[in-house]
Amino acid sequence: MNTASICTIGDEILIGQIVDTNSSHIARELESIGVKVRYMTSIGDVRENILSELGRCLDETDIVIVTGGLGPTKDDITKDALLQLSGSSGYRESKQQMAHVERILTARGIPMLDTNRAQALVPDKCTVLENKLGTAPGMAFHGLGRKGTSALYSLPGVPFEAEGLLPSVIDDIRAHFSLEKITHRTIVTFGIPESTLAKRIEAWEDALPSNIKLAYLPNPTIGVRLRLSQNGGDADFEPYVQQLRSLIGDAIYGEGDDTLQKVIGDKLRAAGKTLSLAESCTGGHLSQLITSVSGCSDYYKGSVTSYANEVKTGVLGVPSEIIAEHGAVSEECVREMAKGVMKLMGTDYSAATSGIAGPLGATPGKPVGTAWLAAARRNADGSVDVATECVHFASSRAINIERFASHALDLLRKQI
Repeated sequence: MNTASICTIGDEILIGQIVDTNSSHIARELESIGVKVRYMTSIGDVRENILSELGRCLDETDIVIVTGGLGPTKDDITKDALLQLSGSSGYRESKQQMAHVERILTARGIPMLDTNRAQALVPDKCTVLENKLGTAPGMAFHGLGRKGTSALYSLPGVPFEAEGLLPSVIDDIRAHFSLEKITHRTIVTFGIPESTLAKRIEAWEDALPSNIKLAYLPNPTIGVRLRLSQNGGDADFEPYVQQLRSLIGDAIYGEGDDTLQKVIGDKLRAAGKTLSLAESCTGGHLSQLITSVSGCSDYYKGSVTSYANEVKTGVLGVPSEIIAEHGAVSEECVREMAKGVMKLMGTDYSAATSGIAGPLGATPGKPVGTAWLAAARRNADGSVDVATECVHFASSRAINIERFASHALDLLRKQI
């Protein structure tokens, strides 16, 4: 199996000023074509460090993908390091990239400077990967490393530019390396913690053939993804997936890149049904998840962010005596919130949240991280069924809100 290193360059990553999202995206793409990532490393803006670390990676892996350090400012020194590393004798101008630079600057009304022109200069031993989204080109170098067989790809650090160039990198890798086929199938689950899930399917996992590997990929918003993989040839995962369904049932809600909000949207659209939301503790995050799905206007009518109690009573129609007796964070309150927004917007389904995200707001018997969730369904006879759930988490405010919203989506999924 071919191996790879992913290297990010820039002090801004090492001091925590920006978050490196490029490496995870690149790693997923490499994994999908059967390339094993051995190293991920971040390097500061020091020429000697860049040369030594990239040299080590080229000696030890077949493919090195570098992001960052290609901008027009003085601290962007990656290109000079690559000139030396590749044994290039000098720079040449990429006419295609210069055309892109001119087009972008003209569209923005920015005058052409020497620093802009310099971005179209590339080491003479590189193959240019056209960057149609920015001014710095991608570059490919071959015949590097101790064995003289390694390849290096240099991409801009701006995430959408790096992502836009990645297909060109993958095509070039396919053209220069003999890749071993890898087959995946991913099952997406929600509602069973990773440790509990692992225990429940332990015997099933132990019985998998030796050539099929299982990976657990947990995410507080998405749930736990179970990825089956096989190297070499085509794989028939269906028998194992059916066995898995019999073990964990409706905890499985999708496959591949499915999310709760996408699955909910697909079901609502297929049934010709509509949805509304009433949020308190999630503050609009539940609505944001629903509207992140393209085409959600087919089924989603809107929401009421009823943070204050007077909005719960005055807009959603929650009886004031319920809040007085049980509090806003209660099963009784979220039931009425769900029914109230359904009536207000005339929808077939609704969901509601009310809780204490923290760090303030705890009351006796209701600690930070407590939330009541509801999902309502209008029946054919006009009656309304409401399912409720109380959840408890002990995370930061932001993560508590994410988890409240994802559990509300799962409750809604089950109602649908």
